[in-house]
Amino acid sequence: MPTSTSDRSAKPVPPLKQRLQARARAAGFDLIAITRPDATPQAAPRLHQWLAGGRHGDMAWMEESEARRAAALTLWPDVKSIIMLAMNYGPDDDPMARLEQTSQGVISVYARHRDYHDLVKSRLKQVARWLVEESGAEVKVFVDTAPVMEKPLAAAAGLGWQGKHTNLVSRTFGSWLFLGSIFTTLTIEPDSAEPDHCGACHACLDICPTKAFPAPYQLDARRCISYLTIENKSHIPLEFRKAIGNRIYGCDDCLAVCPWNKFAQSASEMALRPRDDLIAPTLASLARFDDASFRAHFSGSPVKRIGRDRFTRNVLIAIGNSGDATLLPQVRALLADPAPLVRAMAVWALSELQPDEARTRAAAASAAEEDEAVKAEWQACLS
Repeated sequence: MPTSTSDRSAKPVPPLKQRLQARARAAGFDLIAITRPDATPQAAPRLHQWLAGGRHGDMAWMEESEARRAAALTLWPDVKSIIMLAMNYGPDDDPMARLEQTSQGVISVYARHRDYHDLVKSRLKQVARWLVEESGAEVKVFVDTAPVMEKPLAAAAGLGWQGKHTNLVSRTFGSWLFLGSIFTTLTIEPDSAEPDHCGACHACLDICPTKAFPAPYQLDARRCISYLTIENKSHIPLEFRKAIGNRIYGCDDCLAVCPWNKFAQSASEMALRPRDDLIAPTLASLARFDDASFRAHFSGSPVKRIGRDRFTRNVLIAIGNSGDATLLPQVRALLADPAPLVRAMAVWALSELQPDEARTRAAAASAAEEDEAVKAEWQACLS
């Protein structure tokens, strides 16, 4: 029987995996690869050892979710394949250059634009819906707020490797990648893991201002500036304050110094382009926020989640490190702030910028102060 014209002109349908890759890139993802749920057998014991050593600090949710986090099959027993996706958020500039502008606050590159959780999750859902329509498989999508070991899974899938700073490094995009995952009941051919390409380099370990890496591939979060300025809800220990410099939300040093960033590219996704007002904000302007203006200014930003008091605590540490006496009016105003967390760091900032004034105020202030942490800061001015 002769072949019809329509049969002869019909193009062969590419395999599902190839179409999935094309769909992911159309949704804005720069990298996609597949791995198996059992592809990271060392993740569970390493996580347990890290938690047992207390290196997670006050992040109690890490302990609470250990069992689900340790193994993908514990999180979802029906999963057959894990689709790992990455979105590039590379900066246009050198993040470390702004550390020299001590009267400005430095916000980590990932937080200078809209909250990536919302963006990445919405794009994951687009890809996941397409996969359900094409295959009928069940799916679950996760960004890094879920108990998923994304970096080991991304390395197993071949998106990159975990560097000595424990973050993912890509030969194509360097250190600047947001990760997300789609778990599915569909069996898809896995990709090959990416070998470690760090070699003898230890630039990321050497650059850390607070020495947060006790050894290569190990992180003590309790010493990490990202943890101290974001996850830590209490007073930042005195031993770390000078090292924080003008970093007011997170730290990019170990990422920015990686030699593989020579291949990095600026983010192409417009939603990941930095807001102008978050690139080099002045400490003077940041110190003036009350709760309402803080929430309004950081609406849609991940910075909003730490709240005004913790943010102002960070700003005051940066002010204390600035050497800029013109910032004293902001410091003095915050000495009477309702939040003890803020008052304590205002005392410290005053003692750094104007030690004689701090000593003059200290005796009366420490005697009247009811909060022990603030009282301790005043008493330190007298020692």
